[in-house]
Amino acid sequence: MITLNKTHLHKLFILTTSLFLFIGAFSQVNYSAKKTISLTLSGTSSLHDWDMKSTTGTFAANFVINGNAITTVNALSFSTKAESLKSGHDAMDKNAYAALKSDKSPSITYNSNKSTITKLDASTYSVKTTGKLTIAGTTLDEEIDATCKVNSDKSITVMGSKKISMKDFGMSAPTFMMGTVQTGNDVVLKFDMKLTKL
Repeated sequence: MITLNKTHLHKLFILTTSLFLFIGAFSQVNYSAKKTISLTLSGTSSLHDWDMKSTTGTFAANFVINGNAITTVNALSFSTKAESLKSGHDAMDKNAYAALKSDKSPSITYNSNKSTITKLDASTYSVKTTGKLTIAGTTLDEEIDATCKVNSDKSITVMGSKKISMKDFGMSAPTFMMGTVQTGNDVVLKFDMKLTKL
């Protein structure tokens, strides 16, 4: 039979408390965004540059937090409807949706479970993720870089951009005005969203 005196009990209490504090310091937190998403798809053409914008989509991520510091992104998923992107010109939107094959592949998605975190300052981090990007029904392994800022209310602002080759995803660059205006092959998807705890 083991008998604990006051000294042993005090040491055990300190050890247990320290262990709980250590475990609590590293916590996994789920974040999401739905109504705080801003997307811009930008490209070029033989006539002028163009933009298509959306505020519709869903984003979810599991962050490992040490105190107030982001140490890991365990899992990340994003989805938006291709036809939520709007240019303000119906003819352009129609041709863009045809290029995106939105009738058969209505969603643009990205899923990642691998990340590298670099601290930039006390509340800002560079996050490099590797995952599966699906556009127009084609899925490719892609890296997407973002800047994450931890705000005073514990929300996280995520900003970044991704250059996309339409040819790589099996898309043909759309044309306008009966083929007289040709768009460039490369487009840039910019994102800006605010994540809150679930």
